[in-house]
Formats: sequence, C-alpha cells, structure tokens
Amino acid sequence: MENGLQKKYGLLTAIAMVVGIVIGAGVFFKAEKVLVATGGNLPQGILAWALGGVIMIICAFVFATMATQYEKVNGVVDYAEATVGVNYGYFVGWFMAAIYYPTLCSVLAWVSARYTCVLLGWDITGGEAMALSGFYLIGIFGLNALSPKLAGKFQVSTTIIKLIPLALMAVVGTIAGLLNGVLITNFTSGVIADVSGNPLFTALVATAFAYEGWIIATSINAELRDAKRNLPLALTFGTMFIALIYIFYYIGLAGAVPNSVVMQGGETGAKIAFATLFSNLGGTILFVVVVISCLGTLNGLMMGCTRGFYSLAARNMGPQPETYQSIDSKTNMPANAAILGVLLSGIWLLYFYGANLTPVSWFGPFSFDSSELPIVTIYAMYIPIFIMMMKKERSLSTFKRFIMPSLAICACIFMVIAAYYAHGQAVFYYLIIFAAVMAVGMITKGRY
Repeated sequence: MENGLQKKYGLLTAIAMVVGIVIGAGVFFKAEKVLVATGGNLPQGILAWALGGVIMIICAFVFATMATQYEKVNGVVDYAEATVGVNYGYFVGWFMAAIYYPTLCSVLAWVSARYTCVLLGWDITGGEAMALSGFYLIGIFGLNALSPKLAGKFQVSTTIIKLIPLALMAVVGTIAGLLNGVLITNFTSGVIADVSGNPLFTALVATAFAYEGWIIATSINAELRDAKRNLPLALTFGTMFIALIYIFYYIGLAGAVPNSVVMQGGETGAKIAFATLFSNLGGTILFVVVVISCLGTLNGLMMGCTRGFYSLAARNMGPQPETYQSIDSKTNMPANAAILGVLLSGIWLLYFYGANLTPVSWFGPFSFDSSELPIVTIYAMYIPIFIMMMKKERSLSTFKRFIMPSLAICACIFMVIAAYYAHGQAVFYYLIIFAAVMAVGMITKGRY
C-alpha cells in the first residue's frame, strides 16, 4: 500500500453521512408505494414506517456497540471478520462491493433523475431519464474520486438542505390536515383500493429501502477522527432522528392531500402535495430541494461505493489486491477501487432499467427489484455477526451482549420473511444471481 487513509472526517460529517445517506430519495420514492401497498390504509402505513425504523435503530445500536471495539478499514467488514472470521468478512465485503453499493448507487442515480424529470415534465423511464441517471452517477463519482473533502462538505450541506422539505411537510401538512379535516379523513377511511399479498410486509420491505444506508457510514471509520467515540454517536442519534422525521413526514403528507391523490399521482404525488400546501411556485422550489436531497443521498452511497474494493484489497484479498489497494497521493482516495465501483454501478443501472423500467423485461424471470432485495440480503448477513458477538464479547454488559443482539436477530429474520411475502418467486431468481456473483468472489478471493 502506498500510504494509509488519513483521518479527515469529524463527528459532524459522520452524523451527516448517516442522516444524509438515509434521508433523501427513499422517503419520497417509497411513500407512495407504502400507500399503494396498504390500499391507502394510513395507520397500517405508519405502522410499517415505525417497524422499519425500530429495526434500523436496533441493528444500528448493535453495530454502534461493535464500533467501540473494532476499528480497521471498513466498518461492517471489520465487524464480520472480527466476530465470524476472515472468510466471512471477505464475503460480506465482496457482497457489498459487487452488489450492495452499486445496486443502490444505480437506483439512487435514477431516482435523482426521476424527480428531475418530474420537474421538467419528461418521461421518467425514457431516454432523458436514463441519460440524466448516467450523468448523475458519473458526476457524483467524479466529486468523490477527485475531491473527497469536497464530497464530505457536500454531504453536510445537502443533509441540512434536504431536511427543509421534510420538516415543512411534517409541520405544515399536519397542521393544515387537522384544520381542514383531510388528515382525520385519511386516518379513518381505511382501505380505499385493492391490495394483494400481505400489505404490511410489502409496505415494510418498501420502507427498508428508505431506511437503508446507515451501515455505509461505517465505511469511513478509518478516515474518521476518534472513530470509536464518534461512529457510535453518529449511528445512534442519526438513526433515531431519521425514524422520527420519516413518520412525521408521512403523517404530514396525509394532511396535505387525500391518500387517493398521492396514490393516483404516482411519481408526481409528492409534487402535488407540496404544490397544494405551498402554491405551484413554492411546490416547485421545494421539489428542487427534493432533487438536491436525492443527490446528497447518492453522494453518501458513492462515498461507500468508491471504497468497497479497497476494503478487500487492504486485506490482500479479492481480485488484484495490489491494484485496488493503491491510494492516490494527491486525493488520498483509492482511485482504482473507485473506478471499479462506478463501473459496476453502471452495469447495475443497465440491469435496473431492463428489469424494472422497460414495458417488457429484458431478463424474464430473472428480473427483480434491485432497490429492495439486496438490502434484505444484508440484513440476513448480519445474523451470524450478531450471534458470534454474543458468544465472543464477554466484556460487554448483558444488555449490550445478549438483549440487543437477540432483538437485532429477530428483526433481521422478520425482514427476510417480509421480503419473501413481498416479492414471492422473484426472491428465488434473485438468489440465483446472488449465488453466481458470490461464486465469482470465491474464485477471486485469494489469501492473506
């Protein structure tokens, strides 16, 4: 390795990364899906958001505890390696670098383009949207690869900016809904549209995308000043804040317009709600802020994506570790690893388009929602880590060693069951692709 990653981030950046990665596209993108999944049943939708938030907070608390024990290169990979073993740590790292980071980056690039197209009146699945998706993906990659400190400042600023529409909708929407009776009507109207399968589980898995990303904050622990103190604080307080703001935003949205309007509006549902409360001009301005918030989320995900293969190479594992462990002396970034990360993001963006956005899927039965199933997979991969933590960490209190990890295991199992009910047969075909990618990882694993 030419030189090590420097300690260049503080607590504020860590909190902004947790909040900034999670809050953004998901809450706008999935709010309408939660409403549709529950048939407009507002209490059931709120329950889904609450359950998703509790699962996130429990898991984040356990990882925050581990963050006080371990500090190496890439948080979750370090934790998997320290608790379960070197091989398991490698496969967790491989999954995150080859599937988790790039799938989420690709989806977030499209979601950012999606809301830009809504603003401009363009088709959200047409050539304009995909061209914008590619532009956003490359642009945010360039920001991270060429100036990581500027990317950190962008993360902090967009985190502050993105809270504006959420807070305004939460407060103004709730007050307006109570005054005009829309909120009470939405609460008491029950199911107003047909639902299929298990609506609560489908809604819960949808919230998983909106809540996901907090674990990526652990990817910068080697670059975080006083990481054993600052990372646990960022994970704990960041996730609690996120859960609260999401639930209140969802309630505020229900106070702005009838649920049926948001459900029928599709991708323009949120814009209609903002325009109803703040006039067309005000709604448009706030929706510009929504686009900025989506780009902030993409930036946070890209901060993890550009470091994915570096975390493997730093252990002399994975494909050509001598290539991907090199760090640019001017930018202090693992440039080669970053390039491979964005290349895979581009491939997954092509898959997302062909599997989810075309009138006839390119991949037949092998088409799945890459915005949700990889997230549920990482929850399944947490389970062995939590089990071995309970076995090994004898210095911890009973609450931290047994109670919280046990709750986290139950939460992860619940997410896996919910994914099965929400996606059905698509889970089987996803697992085939997952197995193929992991097999490539096994072939290229190498040794210490």
